[in-house]
Amino acid sequence: MTKPKSDKPEVPKIRCAIYTRKSTEEGLDQEFNSLDAQRDAGENYIASQQQEGWVAISKHYDDGGFSGGNLERPAMNRLLADISNGEVDCVVVYKVDRLSRSLLDFSRIMEAFDNQGVSFVSVTQAFNTTHSMGRLTLNILLSFAQFEREIIGERIRDKIAAQRRRGKWAGGIPVLGYDVDRSGPSPKLVINADEAARVRRIFGMYLELQALTPVVEELDRRGWTAKPWKTKAGKPRGGRTFDKASLHSLLTNEIYIGRIKHKTETFNGEHTAIVDDKLFDDVGTMLRSHGRGGGAHLVNKYQALLRGLLYCPACNRSMVHNVSKRKSKIYRYYTCVTAIKRGRKHCPSPSLPAGEIESVVVGQVRAIASDNALRRDVLTQAMEQVGDELGELQTQRSQLQDQLDSNDRQIRELVGSSGVTTSRRLAELHEHTADLGRSVARVEAEIERLQTDRISEADVAVAFSDFDNVWNALNTLEKADVLGLLVSRIEFDAADSSLSISMHPAGIKSLANNVEDSAS
Repeated sequence: MTKPKSDKPEVPKIRCAIYTRKSTEEGLDQEFNSLDAQRDAGENYIASQQQEGWVAISKHYDDGGFSGGNLERPAMNRLLADISNGEVDCVVVYKVDRLSRSLLDFSRIMEAFDNQGVSFVSVTQAFNTTHSMGRLTLNILLSFAQFEREIIGERIRDKIAAQRRRGKWAGGIPVLGYDVDRSGPSPKLVINADEAARVRRIFGMYLELQALTPVVEELDRRGWTAKPWKTKAGKPRGGRTFDKASLHSLLTNEIYIGRIKHKTETFNGEHTAIVDDKLFDDVGTMLRSHGRGGGAHLVNKYQALLRGLLYCPACNRSMVHNVSKRKSKIYRYYTCVTAIKRGRKHCPSPSLPAGEIESVVVGQVRAIASDNALRRDVLTQAMEQVGDELGELQTQRSQLQDQLDSNDRQIRELVGSSGVTTSRRLAELHEHTADLGRSVARVEAEIERLQTDRISEADVAVAFSDFDNVWNALNTLEKADVLGLLVSRIEFDAADSSLSISMHPAGIKSLANNVEDSAS
């Protein structure tokens, strides 16, 4: 006797994908983390619906460390791809906001679900989208989720503004010259001695070359790049070669004078300044006068030999070349920037006739070859400048050593601890320590070079021995370049008609070597 066939229809199988998400990576290295808890809840819920034919898909869709504010999530993209391929009938999440915190993104996800006939279920909020009431509840919950996200965003913006008003670093892309110290309760900017020296040199280089383009070319020749850094995931970022835009951004960044900027306001920062106010202001003045163009390397139409070299001693500001025309005659002058911008009454120094002051400067440079007293003055000046450079390098070496000591202390504190975050931090500290060691070696090599490669009175004599013949063979632009090589600063004091010329030691040495090479 055969059993009668059951009239009960076969329950169709519903393939359920469990999606989990956590905004941060904190705690993900634990044996049972938040993603595991969410998946466990989803599996239990699917098991309770077994009589309806629900079956959990073995594939995992876990986004650890990804925000719900956008769809740039690898597991979410895999889930949407599998839905498009018809491999999923239902998506199960622990809470609605695990899927998305954006109403717009959520509507796009739901449209993708609807197109493939996929339903959506939230475990803790007890609804699914197969019913109209479930859809209504879903939209209400999601609206509140987006509202909560916007409130969080406002709180974060307010916190950043408050931090910056107090001079604290509030995060963002690190800048050349500083590292982020995360050993304390809040991150702080600390000077990276090697990079700080480069930043100061870049500021000085711009004042010497007086234009963005030649500075960019020199930085490229030296292999100097923008700040290299790594994301939390260890991906390298930054380290790009400079262009005019990034160089201009560096030269105008007030963080280098110890200031923190928030929108249009700036505040005194907790961090140590790398550049002094005077150097920053001088660079800013030159940038504004040149714009972002070629600066002094534009065509020297009116033969200005002292462009960027002449300074007003009363205001300590540069004296710029300007021209006036009367009928067919051209008159050239050097005028203090203060007088041009604020009016003549704000600067006691008169405008200087360009031709006369240029002749006096060239004559004094020419006289160095035959005047022993002038040669001694130039030598003394050069020795003082070398001494200043040595002092800066020794300070840099001391700062590097402080950073090495700090790294050693942090490494000793972390040794013996466990966890992914600790391991990553130890690796970063060891890598940074190796970089610091290389920087110390470079600084010590530069100190040794300065100590051994000093100029002598004989170098000064050789450099200017054939000055007349060299000078007369040059065109105007080449003459300006030679003065820029030899002279760092010129001051004319109208009160006593005195002229002060500061020389470049390296330029004198270079010219002396060229003269000796030509003679041999």
